[in-house]
Amino acid sequence: MTYRLLPEWYPQDGIQLTWPRPDGDWAPLLARIEATLERIVVATARYQRVLICVPDEATKERLVTTFNAYGVADNRLLLIVAPTNDTWARDHGPVSVIDEQGLMMMLDYTFTGWGGKFPAERDNRLTQWLADAGVWACPVTSRDLVLEGGGIETDGEGTLLTTEACLLNPNRNPTLSREDVEAQLAQDFGVDRVLWLANGHLEGDDTDSHIDTLARFCNSTTIAYVRCDDPNDPHYNALAAMEQELQAFRQRNGEPYQLIPLPWPQACFDPDDGHRLPATYANFLIINQAVLVPTYGDPADVAALQALADAFPNHTLIPIDCVSVIRQHGSLHCLTMQLPKGTLARGTLAATATC
Repeated sequence: MTYRLLPEWYPQDGIQLTWPRPDGDWAPLLARIEATLERIVVATARYQRVLICVPDEATKERLVTTFNAYGVADNRLLLIVAPTNDTWARDHGPVSVIDEQGLMMMLDYTFTGWGGKFPAERDNRLTQWLADAGVWACPVTSRDLVLEGGGIETDGEGTLLTTEACLLNPNRNPTLSREDVEAQLAQDFGVDRVLWLANGHLEGDDTDSHIDTLARFCNSTTIAYVRCDDPNDPHYNALAAMEQELQAFRQRNGEPYQLIPLPWPQACFDPDDGHRLPATYANFLIINQAVLVPTYGDPADVAALQALADAFPNHTLIPIDCVSVIRQHGSLHCLTMQLPKGTLARGTLAATATC
């Protein structure tokens, strides 16, 4: 059976979010991150469903009241009490593939907290836990390969875009060569081309250069990417080298990709210890008929929205303030995982089963 990795613009049942625990890393910023997540839910629920994994019954009941007050329809929400470590659904969520008959399957990769940097045992078990709770409408297959959703991009037509710093990092799969990794990607995703970026990084990023912080497919022929235009910025050389790599990449027909440079926001620094935070406009989320775009209260926000409007002429662009999100070294896309059509079982917020 041959499966194909779906691009983010494939029709979706919904998105998955993982709500922060009161005693987790978000504790000092809990009210702020919850406000950001609420905006994501309200915006997304206009178009599709939202699955939210919550830490306890009290949080579930509070969110039911909150979203009722916001006017979110009950049939757009599914709240499940589930044990988790953190909020980064992009990396502990399932990766969806489809076969030649249109049947869906979810791949449950091993999540180690980005190479063992942070505790991840509960997050690593979450996809199977949700399967046992009856949340999914398709089978789940576990994979030993260490891989995060934020580390891969696809055009949906057999091409994968990724970074060497992440997928070839010895903190992920130390016994596998590049050829081994490519063979596994070909088997799981039906890809026959892997475009490897050797350059590009963001200070403050814990993921070892996830592709979704740097360059993203907007459609099968278009890639939006971050470009630094300040020669004095420490990112300048690496991102300029990455831009040259993207310019050299070719589509399957030999044509260059249409490249859309995204502006460079002013440097953001943590107010407590002064380290730089990974603000990036590449961390947008494509949903049905809309694109949620991270913003940072920066003059470049408008330019980023304009650039992505050109890439998504048939979508509504919705800005989401992510100043608080980057305090924990991620952004909007990192918080979410899209659930393609055929993956999410029917139900409403009343179906808040726990195992």
